[in-house]
Amino acid sequence: MPEGDTVRRACAQLEHHLAGQPLTVAELRWPTLAGTDLRGTTVVTVAAYGKHLLIRLDNGWTLHTHLRMDGRWAFVAPSGPSKVRYSPQTRVVLGTSEWLAVGLSLGMLDLVRTRDEHTLIAHLGPDIMADDFDAEEAITRLRAFSGTIGVALLDQTNLAGIGTFWAAEGLFVRRLDPWRPAGEVTADQLDALISWTRRTMLAALTTPIQTSTGVSAPGRNSYVHGRHRQACRRCGTPIAVAQIGPPTKERPMFHCPRCQGVARD
Repeated sequence: MPEGDTVRRACAQLEHHLAGQPLTVAELRWPTLAGTDLRGTTVVTVAAYGKHLLIRLDNGWTLHTHLRMDGRWAFVAPSGPSKVRYSPQTRVVLGTSEWLAVGLSLGMLDLVRTRDEHTLIAHLGPDIMADDFDAEEAITRLRAFSGTIGVALLDQTNLAGIGTFWAAEGLFVRRLDPWRPAGEVTADQLDALISWTRRTMLAALTTPIQTSTGVSAPGRNSYVHGRHRQACRRCGTPIAVAQIGPPTKERPMFHCPRCQGVARD
């Protein structure tokens, strides 16, 4: 699933390609928005919060999207390949005289008054990528969570922007067992975990692909995520993966059984 750093990249690209120019194309291929005409409006700015994107228009409305599991944005010239614009996965097309921004396989699409954006994101915890990120609030929410620390990190109401990649990587770096009860992780441990994760996610904004190691080469961009049965970069133990979370909401959690002291039944 795309995480906070990926969403921030998409935010910057949307702003670069669309902001300040009237929309000449605005196709919303979503049942509840069928027939909505946004042509002639201008994108004022694009904002990100956690995994959510907010495309703000000069008519006082905001187009809200979420990438979910497989969503992405593609950018093509109006005269470019039509297969992207007319793909079965296309959910929205926003275009100016110079560019088309095509939202593919998006998981959410809403149109709300800009003044009502809070109704879509107020339930979320602090955004780990935000300039005004409130680490103390995030720590308080995580420690109050009734489940494991791995699940707590993935719950966007505690801390917005972290998914399976950054949860696994941060827990490995800080040698924390993903299945440890969140309330047993100390405030100092959480502060160190969040600080490393935030710093590394921000650094990853400038790299070609998502990386926690600082290396962008495929296969070398992570410590544990996606490295099942490969040797731990720290101790050599084969990396393991197991499902974490409640039934029907399980997610894969990569980890080093030795470095993180994971005891699984």
